[in-house]
Amino acid sequence: MDITGRFLAFTLLGSTWVLWLLIGLSVLSFAVIIERLWYFATHRVDPGTLAADMRDVLALGSEAPNADAPNADAIDAALVGAKARERQRLERRLAYLGTLGANAPFVGLFGTVLGIIKAFHDLAGSQAGGVSVVMAGISEALVSTAAGLLVAIPAVVAFNYFNRRVRSRMGQVEWMAHLALERIKAPLLREVA
Repeated sequence: MDITGRFLAFTLLGSTWVLWLLIGLSVLSFAVIIERLWYFATHRVDPGTLAADMRDVLALGSEAPNADAPNADAIDAALVGAKARERQRLERRLAYLGTLGANAPFVGLFGTVLGIIKAFHDLAGSQAGGVSVVMAGISEALVSTAAGLLVAIPAVVAFNYFNRRVRSRMGQVEWMAHLALERIKAPLLREVA
């Protein structure tokens, strides 16, 4: 069988499997949305956590050979590291929502194209049905596009909402990081004095 025949055999499977794929992606999308809603509702920015993250980064640096007491550069690096760790916690799984929101309409369109190819193939096989055979097949195929949009729209809305929440929380993290920095610096300054 040549490559064209193989592709035709694949397209004649129709768009049903694409619909099942979109349903699965939709379930995963709503699972991520629920998890992120729960995370943002139950987790607050805490200067103690940021200070602990900074201490961890400073401890890693103090294990290096020829490491003295932390200097201002090491403390600033620890502050940047703690903020990056907090951002990573906040943005977890958001890339999935963004990717799904951007690509689900194309998956639906792919299902539509497969359905239309199948509809025209069915028309070629049964000339007695006429236009009604093609119209029934095309209407079934268009369901894939609608399903792709139904999956993409909530994913994009959630992605934008959570990105706004991340920006807001990162503003809090900046403020709390300075409080955590004072918690870190105070014992270090007493040691030096």
